Amino acid sequence: MRSLWKGSISFGLVNIPVSLYPATRSEELSFRLLRASDHSPVNYKRVAQKDGREVPWDQIVKGYEYEKGKFVVLKDEDFRRVDVEATQTVDIMDFVEISEVNPMYFQKPYYLVPDKGGAPAYSLLHDVLADTNKAGIAKVVIRTRQHLAAVKVQAAALVLEIMHFADELVDVDELKIPTLKAGSKAREVAMAKALVEQMTEKWDPKRYTDDYSSALMSLIKDKIAHGGKVTTPVPKSPRETKVIDLAAVLKESLEKAGSSARRKPTKKKSSRRTKSKKAA
Repeated sequence: MRSLWKGSISFGLVNIPVSLYPATRSEELSFRLLRASDHSPVNYKRVAQKDGREVPWDQIVKGYEYEKGKFVVLKDEDFRRVDVEATQTVDIMDFVEISEVNPMYFQKPYYLVPDKGGAPAYSLLHDVLADTNKAGIAKVVIRTRQHLAAVKVQAAALVLEIMHFADELVDVDELKIPTLKAGSKAREVAMAKALVEQMTEKWDPKRYTDDYSSALMSLIKDKIAHGGKVTTPVPKSPRETKVIDLAAVLKESLEKAGSSARRKPTKKKSSRRTKSKKAA
């Protein structure tokens, strides 16, 4: 795997040479636009709105629309003028309790791997962050853009998690969210809590998969195998449900959750089956 960026982690007088690697992979299926008659790929063209003519790359500039239809053009030297310092440094400004950071601020993780000579300081920072449950809040420039980021621990590695700046998040007060009326029924609250308890499982990310992508890939394979025809049945569309009596819906949900829990085999039952098989 190729590194995306090389630089260093800096806090105080400590400097750790590191390389940045992706911590996620995209499983999204990509599609090409085709002409329906002969499946010829359709390409995108850069067309000017004024006259509909195609514009070559060497005649394209970047502009900021400050008023409707009015632009100020920015050249490469303009971007260089506002280039920030420490472009190859994860500059840690503060250390914070990681539990105090709202998860909504986290955006995308990358692995930090120590380069030559950086292993001792890398290991030291890793152990300190792990022992104190803290994260280093930093600024870093990646591909011409400055990001807010957190240096965190993930197993044996350090992770650089790109974060949102505060002004990038929409304030919840801007949303019209109805509030519950005072004196919400205690019976409904109790049933809802019981339902949550019955549906609670130990966190295991492998339990959750992308069903839509899997089904779409199966359909693609089916069409390839049958000359473009689909043999899989069309799924029934779900019926619309309207919640009329919240208490009744909660009660029914509890009963279903309880029956499914009873159907799960327990360790005792499975051990009895094993013993009976051995005896047989």
